[in-house]
Amino acid sequence: MSLEDHRRIPIAEPALGSEERERVADVLDSGMIADGEEVRAFEREFATTCHVDHGVATSNGTTALHTALRACGIGEGDTVVTTPFSFVATANAVRFCGAEPVFADVDPDTYNLDPTAVREAVEIRGGDVDAVLPVHLYGLPAPMDELCGLAEEYDAVVVEDAAQAHGARYRGEPVGSLGDAAAFSFYPTKNMTTGEGGMVVTDDERVADRAARFVNHGRNDQYEHVELGHNFRMTNVAAAIGRVQLKRLSRFVRARRDNAAALTEALADAPVDPPTIPDGLDHAFHQYTVRAPDRERLVAHLDDGGIDTGVYYPTPIHEQPAYEGVDERFPVAERAAEEVLSLPVHPGLSEADREAIADALALYQTR
Repeated sequence: MSLEDHRRIPIAEPALGSEERERVADVLDSGMIADGEEVRAFEREFATTCHVDHGVATSNGTTALHTALRACGIGEGDTVVTTPFSFVATANAVRFCGAEPVFADVDPDTYNLDPTAVREAVEIRGGDVDAVLPVHLYGLPAPMDELCGLAEEYDAVVVEDAAQAHGARYRGEPVGSLGDAAAFSFYPTKNMTTGEGGMVVTDDERVADRAARFVNHGRNDQYEHVELGHNFRMTNVAAAIGRVQLKRLSRFVRARRDNAAALTEALADAPVDPPTIPDGLDHAFHQYTVRAPDRERLVAHLDDGGIDTGVYYPTPIHEQPAYEGVDERFPVAERAAEEVLSLPVHPGLSEADREAIADALALYQTR
């Protein structure tokens, strides 16, 4: 089959089937479509998957991160060290709490927070830090031993941004179980979806209680509101989808890893750098991201072959207009933003899709 005859291959493709439809229909038929027992069941099941005691479902990944930070005590005037190389929601959630995001540069091989840069950022501020917010970017766990050690040294909490890392493991333990709390996203492009949705997970009962109040108008019961809160609740409809997706998550991640292995083999002689996976880490491959110095040429070549690609992210957070007051430079993140490119790795890839991508990469190598 020629590349011209093959279907266009999307960068992401949600895997929704008949069981999701049936479960949603059951919820619709019940009439209980807002927050309720379906959500409670999803919270319990997702927490168990993460090897933690508590889950609090939310309306999306950003509200999950906002809630996790607030539930861990982050508020007005606090300082949170995080990465400039992520989706802007990571830093926005810090600002929503009234805290200041302080950026530290990333590792050039993994694109995750560099512990040495984190220490430097904290020391510049005289050791003043209230939280460390690592992102498990593209589905690869951040260096949690070092980051948690730093946080303990400075008496700071650790909140994991695991929005892209469902199914990833750090030295055998699932992400989400490594800090004081973690936040996941269930956006349609993620490793599992609820349409829109998020989840806070934690082993700390007090954090879980605060999170549950915060997403539900700050209430203890129906008409007692003990603090300010939002309506960040998930619906039973979304949770019904999520419960089915969660049962399929391990299969989704296995497929992503198989597709990633095929891509790495196809790139053996290409002038690009495939993902780096440090020993002891299990990548969930939300994205398969290469470093391509001649990125625009590769994008155009794959586009001509009917293969979609994505750049995550072309502008570091500190260079966004909303963050124009940030004066520091982060050269590793800035260079990564100029060179990273994500290729299709989702479970919807067929064997013919994988062959089409491999053929396109082989043609690129000979040009």
